[in-house]
Amino acid sequence: MSNTLSVRRVCASGVAFVLLLVGLVSTAGVASAATADAPVQQRSATNVTADALPTVQINGVVWDQAVAGTTVYAGGQFTRARPAGSAAGVNETVRNNLLAYDITTGNLIPSFAPSLDGVVKVLALSPDKSRLYVGGSFTNANGVFHARIAAYSTATGALVAAFSPKLDAQVLSLAVTNNAVYVGGIFSKANDVPRSRLAAFSPTDGSLLGWAPTADLDVNALLVSPDGTRVIAGGAFSTINGATATGLAAIDVTTAALLPFAANTVIRNYGNTAAVLSLKTDGTNVFGSAYWFGGTGNFEGVFSVKPGDGSINWLADCHGDTYDVQPVNGTVYSVSHHHNCANIGSFPEQNPRAHWRANAFTANATGTVQHNTQGGYYDFFGAGAPSQVNWFPDLAAGSFTGQTQAAWTVEATSDYVVAGGEFPKVNGTAQQGLVRFAVGAKAPRKMANQIYSADSAPSLSAVSGNAVRVSWGTNWDRDDALLTYQVRRADKATPVFTATDVQSLWWNRRTLSFLDTGLAPNTTYTYQIRENDPDGNVAYSQSVAVTTGATAIPDNAYSQQVLADGASDFWRMTDKAGATAITNWAGPSDLAPGSGVALGATGQVVGSNDGAATFDGTTNGT
Repeated sequence: MSNTLSVRRVCASGVAFVLLLVGLVSTAGVASAATADAPVQQRSATNVTADALPTVQINGVVWDQAVAGTTVYAGGQFTRARPAGSAAGVNETVRNNLLAYDITTGNLIPSFAPSLDGVVKVLALSPDKSRLYVGGSFTNANGVFHARIAAYSTATGALVAAFSPKLDAQVLSLAVTNNAVYVGGIFSKANDVPRSRLAAFSPTDGSLLGWAPTADLDVNALLVSPDGTRVIAGGAFSTINGATATGLAAIDVTTAALLPFAANTVIRNYGNTAAVLSLKTDGTNVFGSAYWFGGTGNFEGVFSVKPGDGSINWLADCHGDTYDVQPVNGTVYSVSHHHNCANIGSFPEQNPRAHWRANAFTANATGTVQHNTQGGYYDFFGAGAPSQVNWFPDLAAGSFTGQTQAAWTVEATSDYVVAGGEFPKVNGTAQQGLVRFAVGAKAPRKMANQIYSADSAPSLSAVSGNAVRVSWGTNWDRDDALLTYQVRRADKATPVFTATDVQSLWWNRRTLSFLDTGLAPNTTYTYQIRENDPDGNVAYSQSVAVTTGATAIPDNAYSQQVLADGASDFWRMTDKAGATAITNWAGPSDLAPGSGVALGATGQVVGSNDGAATFDGTTNGT
């Protein structure tokens, strides 16, 4: 006894009518337009674009930056600066490990020309931004002995002679108030007095203050809480003052007592294989970044905590070491080598692995972290999670440090985001070590769609003499998640179909389909896809032609209603006996009949010529 399959109708809601599909196999594995969108947000007017603005370049690495008004200070390990567009060795100016440039033009500021004889690891400004404090491994500043810490006037560029503390090993972190300069690093003495990786100096004369907590390993980041009552520290340490504090700690600004800080009971990064690397605040919350490479530790990505008790607001559980963060305008920018943000609904691991070295997240939680599915990583299921903002500038990995990374530092104003590191290119254009990005009102907004011409050409199928199915893959854009697609036909002046604000992501290039009906039999039609982003950037696919068949298959009330309902797949079973594919009238996925399936049977839809398939009672082809 045979079985009959008449029509399969699948609506956008996922409800399927006539579920008997034994013997039918889809020939396409590409997701249709009904695929669920990931929680990725479109760039807003206060977000920067992915356009890389011309910026002064360096010949080494930038480890940190600080912004005072329109001046950006950049410190690291380099000996020369050159204008944007100049190749290495051309138009160079001597700058030894510290320089300044204009954030609005990207040009080097000639009047600020300090010289330090060693690496600059950290920069910090005084609250009134009249001083720039510099820390690292240098022992001379402008030819004068300054042991790993110095200060410069932002007004004159002169070295502040009165501030000359002394540390016996590298400074990695600074935090400055009106009354104290807090210092963290790997040192054991400050002004020849024992200090275990943490110390504080008077900003007036550089004298050592009594604040003397102890850390058992590197202190990479320091931040004074918005209320001024505590210094929040991040690093590779496992203890502060001999008590457990794994990678994060809150320390009283007066007594140096260790205070409770809930985040270090969840994020436990310490030792030689994990640490917290950065801490910033937007005045309300604290944002940080971390890395973990096996051994001790459990988190890599970006986090947000409350400064008072350290309770966690959210975790951007993106696999990949994260070097710095910067909150501004309700967005948190980070630099990293993220390769898997699937736990917060963003891009999954790729093969080969794809690294995104600059990212952006919402400053507030929008959802929760999902279960980790990648081996070797900790599961933070249920914690708050931000949304990723569609901002994907391409910073190429550099070679100067031998660590194959790109950016190490990110800072911002309300109009600009600036990144520094060792990258040789940004978005494929030579731009070494420093780069600027601007909000839309100040940016070129020329980041067009990334898939062009032949790669975005539509696939055409003449489903009958009077209908053509047009299918195409979505594009993607470095700074726009929502794109608009038009299907254009050569004989028509206006688009035959428009899909507006379609979420288009580089890791989820879905397939969209449109059924063009009312055509003439035995006629050739030419189609092209036009794609545009909200900034007006336009891309066109190649044009593709198809000839309709000789036999028209008319619409009927049922087929019209199915398509009007937004069906993602619709097989009318109009294919003749012997056909090797069952035509999908709504989506791109045709069905392949198995060996026990015969097409061409009479259909069951009253008042139509839609067909059916018969089965021989076996399960062949499932």
